[in-house]
Amino acid sequence: MDLPVPRLVAWETTRACPLACIHCRAEAQTEPDPRQMTTAEGKALLDNIASFCKPIIILTGGEPLIREDIFELATYGSGLGLRMTVSPDDGRLLTPETVEKLKAAGIQRASFSLHYPDAEKNDYFARRQGAFEAALQGLATMKRGGLPFQLNTSVTRHNVDDLPRMIEVVRQVGAEAWHVFLLVPTGRARDIAEDELEPMKYEETLNWLYDKQKQEPIQIQATCGPHLRRIQIQRRKAEGTSGQPQHQPAQAAAGARPSGHPHGMSPSRGCMTGDGFVFVSHVGEVFGCGFLPIAAGSIRERPFKDIYYSSPYLQDLRDVTKLGGKCGRCEYRNVCGGCRARAYAATGDYLAEEPYCTYEPRMVELPRR
Repeated sequence: MDLPVPRLVAWETTRACPLACIHCRAEAQTEPDPRQMTTAEGKALLDNIASFCKPIIILTGGEPLIREDIFELATYGSGLGLRMTVSPDDGRLLTPETVEKLKAAGIQRASFSLHYPDAEKNDYFARRQGAFEAALQGLATMKRGGLPFQLNTSVTRHNVDDLPRMIEVVRQVGAEAWHVFLLVPTGRARDIAEDELEPMKYEETLNWLYDKQKQEPIQIQATCGPHLRRIQIQRRKAEGTSGQPQHQPAQAAAGARPSGHPHGMSPSRGCMTGDGFVFVSHVGEVFGCGFLPIAAGSIRERPFKDIYYSSPYLQDLRDVTKLGGKCGRCEYRNVCGGCRARAYAATGDYLAEEPYCTYEPRMVELPRR
């Protein structure tokens, strides 16, 4: 039997960032951590990954464009046959020269975060005056330069009603995809945990996204909202349809923000944490995802491949029979799985039930392995 391989690996190349977004998982700082991985360590990581799989690599942060060697690393990964993407934060850094360098390095797609459709609210969220206008300028530069990009939006109680206006912005700037992140209270987001949507509002929002998936000519995905997969199945059954949502390609090269969840793909399970997706921190620790702060090991001690296959923690995340509560007995557990990061944030147990799902399973209670 073939062993599962990572389909997408996010590498937090640095935690340094000019912005100070109030939800930042990385709790990014203005200066690079002196412990961050070196160029040689980064190339060794890419070598090890390429030795057994060819996933999408997301060069994320912090602000990856701050690293002077980011083009060298992207070029190196491209030369190994890896699908290289980048996830910048600061539109001021996306100059025409930078865009050309990214393309020359083999970057296939960029992702960029924009959380509000207007400057005042977005700048407050990013804690940087002028961030919104800089973002629009940077996005326009990528569009003119021919570098495909997606927009990422983190959803809270404060901007959920702005989503219809956000999708207008997505169209206007010419993004190829829109990825909606449902807030997980980790990193700085712990301080705004009360801004999470209520469970019924999650359900309403995910149903709205399903409708937009059918209507819009761009790719639309939800991150940290794996129950969208259940909703897709339920809605298609009610509509008498099946298969992929309209305009949703099975695979595409993509980046990620804010830190490391799968994008540009049609995953077999809504939560790919540790199961097709993994996150490598700026100091080389391997996580199931950037929102779930449990390290499986360090590449400074063991090769990435060994950690991916031998970590009991990552093995747990791949085994839906170990899920607890209603996730464990849910008939949709193989396609949803519940957000493991949200479960951990709420209970301290990464195998606990998804606390923000309203669905009541039909299956009988099953013992956890």
